[in-house]
Amino acid sequence: MSAPTIGHVDNEILINAPFDVVWEATNDVEKWPELFTEYATAEIIERSGATVRFRLAMHPDENGKVWSWVSERTPDKAAKRVVARRVEPGPFEFMNIEWLYEADGKNATRMRWIQDFRMRPDAPIDTAAMTDRINANTAIQMDVIRDKVERMALHGIGGPSKARPAIRTVSIEDVPSNRRRGGDIRTILSPATVGSTSGFMGTLRLQPAEVVTEHWHPYSEEFLFCVEGEITVRLDGRELPLRANEGVHIPIGVKHRLMNDGPTAAFLVFTLGPLAPRPELGHVDTEALPGSTP
Repeated sequence: MSAPTIGHVDNEILINAPFDVVWEATNDVEKWPELFTEYATAEIIERSGATVRFRLAMHPDENGKVWSWVSERTPDKAAKRVVARRVEPGPFEFMNIEWLYEADGKNATRMRWIQDFRMRPDAPIDTAAMTDRINANTAIQMDVIRDKVERMALHGIGGPSKARPAIRTVSIEDVPSNRRRGGDIRTILSPATVGSTSGFMGTLRLQPAEVVTEHWHPYSEEFLFCVEGEITVRLDGRELPLRANEGVHIPIGVKHRLMNDGPTAAFLVFTLGPLAPRPELGHVDTEALPGSTP
């Protein structure tokens, strides 16, 4: 029987900033939530010499679950190298990480991340699929970090807390599909992907006979625009058609259900704002979700 696959990813990016600026910005763990878009908090647990042990927590996923774990990292500035590992591996059997830095002249730095890991047999995703996911997300985070650090260097800013959010594009393919309430919903621009602070934007693909179950938003109003196809929107019990090139405003507190009664798929874009205090407070369901047991 062959040994389980070991995941290996190796990514590199050139940052137009001096080595000292890149090193200080990317190794200030407490400020990682301001540097990375995926982390909500970073809590230092212990420092021992150069080694720091800390807990990272991500922004809640589409189902409101917060993933967190304990890691430790040991930076060596003279060697331009950091070694790190997950102390609490969670769904991983192990996760080892190496960060390498190389000055490229006086005002540019190459930053390289090497990650080796293997998923547990009972993990919800296998090693090959996680490799693809980490590769895609690493490219996103490296782009964000490059933009923020270059801005720091350009304006003489001392840390991520004074940097503006990075401006970048996000593809539908960059984010997972959420089918919890029905249809194929993808939250593309959000606090987790681009660091937005006042709302989020996403897409919905609804196949014939599919529905998005009824719910309402206690804190956010919704703007829904139909790009292709046609659906029926039920707002507080009143049904109206929403056709291609038409939009509808859904005020805070209005119950809504989306139904594709036609023969072709529908594609819609939505925005919600302002944000709820916590993601799990953003939706109130008023009917059973697809696949739920009575």
